[in-house]
Amino acid sequence: MANNDPKNQNPPDGNQLNIELPESVAEGEYSNLAIITHSNTEFVLDFIRIMPGMPQARVKSRILLTPQHAKRLLKAMTENIGKFEAMHGRIDEGESFDGFPMHFGGPTAEA
Repeated sequence: MANNDPKNQNPPDGNQLNIELPESVAEGEYSNLAIITHSNTEFVLDFIRIMPGMPQARVKSRILLTPQHAKRLLKAMTENIGKFEAMHGRIDEGESFDGFPMHFGGPTAEA
């Protein structure tokens, strides 16, 4: 797909990377659960959306990372959470999490 935006026509120099963000990806996916697994060569991050009263959830996005990139992501997230908390205050992690919050604290659904 050609990029016809004139401001992105400059070829990248050694320190510049032009990144395209397609509209379908820019919308994003909401996730309230992440499951992380790994092998000796990769980390797999599954982002899931669980809904109140629903006993089943769907993986909305899966990201595969090398161990080196996973560690860089951890560092970047730690730095960004620190910056966020410096501006907005400490993030409350809520109650202890001992399993999947299938009911979200509300009434369970009945058919």
